[in-house]
Amino acid sequence: MSENKKGYIYILTNPSFKEFVKIGYAHDVNQRLKQLNRSEALPYAFHIYATYEVNTELTDIDLHNLIDTLNPNLRTREQSENGKTRVREFFQMSKEDAYSILDSIAKITGTSDRLKLNDKDKAALQDEKSAEEVRENARRSNFCFSQVGIKVGEMIQFIEDPSIQAKVIDDRRIEYDGITTSLSALAQQLTGANHPLQGTLYFSYNGEQLNDLRLKCENH
Repeated sequence: MSENKKGYIYILTNPSFKEFVKIGYAHDVNQRLKQLNRSEALPYAFHIYATYEVNTELTDIDLHNLIDTLNPNLRTREQSENGKTRVREFFQMSKEDAYSILDSIAKITGTSDRLKLNDKDKAALQDEKSAEEVRENARRSNFCFSQVGIKVGEMIQFIEDPSIQAKVIDDRRIEYDGITTSLSALAQQLTGANHPLQGTLYFSYNGEQLNDLRLKCENH
C-alpha cells in the first residue's frame, strides 16, 4: 500500500541505449542515480533528464500504466525462466516525449512548478558525444584528407577555438606545435578527454566541420 511521502518520478537517460529512457520513482533521485551507476556492466552512466515531485509513493506505476495504455509496445519486456513476463522501467521513446507526458500531467493538475528539467552537466554532454563517436566509428572507414579535397600543407581549425590550427602533412596525419599527430589524438589533447575521440567532429576546414565534409562526399 502506498504511503503519503514526498518523492520524485524521474526520467533518466543513458548514452548506452539512446533509444530508451528509464522512468521510475525514488525518495532521493541522486541516491538512486548513484546506485544505478555502481554497475560496471554499462559503458556510460545514467543521467537525470527531469524530475517531477509527487506526494505519494509508487506514483510512477500509474504513469507506467498510462504509457502502456497509450502504446503497450513502448515498454521493455522479457520472459523469465518460469514463463512469466517481466516488465521493466525502460521505455522506447525519446526523452522529449517522456517529458511531454509529465508536462501534460503537471499542467492538468496545476503542478507545473513541481516539474524540473535538469540542465545537462558537462559529464552528460561528454558521455553523449563519446557514445555517438563510438557508433559513428563503427559505421565508418578511416578518414582521409584527400577524400574531401584537402591538400597537404593546408590548415584545419579546432572548432572550439579556431585560432588553434594544425597543418595537414599527409592523407591521415597533421602537425601541431611541431609534433606529428592524428585528428583523434589532437582532439583528445585539446579537450582533455580521457578516452579516444572522433577527430573529424572537432576540426573544420574553411568553416565546415570535417565530418560534414565527409558526409557530403559520401552522399554524392
